[in-house]
Amino acid sequence: MNEELSLAHQYEIESRIFTIRGMQVMLDSHLAEMYGIETKMLNRAVKRNMVRFPESFRFQLTNNEYENLKFHIGISGEDSLRFQNGTLKEGRGKHRKYFPYVFTEQGVAMLSAVLRSETAVKVSLQVIQAFVQMRRFIGENAGLFQRLDRVERNQIESDEKFERLFDALQSKDDIPAQGIFFDGQVFDAWKFISDLVRSAKSSLVLIDNYVDDSVLQLLTKRNKGVTATIYTQTIKKQMATDLEKHNTQYDVITIKEFKGAHDRFLIIDGNELYHIGASLKDLGKKWFAFSKMDAQTLNLLKKIDAIR
Repeated sequence: MNEELSLAHQYEIESRIFTIRGMQVMLDSHLAEMYGIETKMLNRAVKRNMVRFPESFRFQLTNNEYENLKFHIGISGEDSLRFQNGTLKEGRGKHRKYFPYVFTEQGVAMLSAVLRSETAVKVSLQVIQAFVQMRRFIGENAGLFQRLDRVERNQIESDEKFERLFDALQSKDDIPAQGIFFDGQVFDAWKFISDLVRSAKSSLVLIDNYVDDSVLQLLTKRNKGVTATIYTQTIKKQMATDLEKHNTQYDVITIKEFKGAHDRFLIIDGNELYHIGASLKDLGKKWFAFSKMDAQTLNLLKKIDAIR
């Protein structure tokens, strides 16, 4: 029975040993609890003997280390400072205003000399034995830990690859091949055309007889290096002025007169053709349909080249 209790106590100690900065350490509050004293008394004793406790024996946690430790232990925000206080009572000063200290194996050994009590000596010996057991376990299973680390890294890399693949598939599926927008869907229609513009890798060709500065603004959403050409029935004076001012600030858009079209078309990278039932400046004002017509793209481009 005593052996079972001893094993249980040893397991409890080992469960309170954490790895921080590559070293195995124990919290000052956990040690104080085991010594049967308050955390502040333990740290006061250390302060009176600071020369015996270099940073390799005892150091204070940073905010990031403390937050990670809280997450590991499962401490809530409300109780985040309470767990480190050991036997502090209710009332003024029950919460410490500083981050906790941790002790390495050497620091625990030095504590027994500083506290100078029979309990401190016995507890320190038990804690040191727990440190030794943990170190031996890690040493005996180093190969396993390395393999698990490699498996975890490979899993992370695989997850990232799948995520990139799914994102790519989703981005392609996000742009529908056909559909209808109704009156009032101004933003939805605008976003749809914006997504088409952003999907271009090399070129955009718009055939639309009724364009204004809002169409120029829409085409500024294209990626860097993507050319943009507009074919329209008439280039009015205001449109010419808007285009000139636009081209002094943004990537150049070319506008050419073309009187051979009635409907609106958007050609992306010379191989994707969308038929759009409304002028881009009037998106969402009335019902209109759109559809993707890739098979006709080359034929349409040839006819444009022949006419101009």
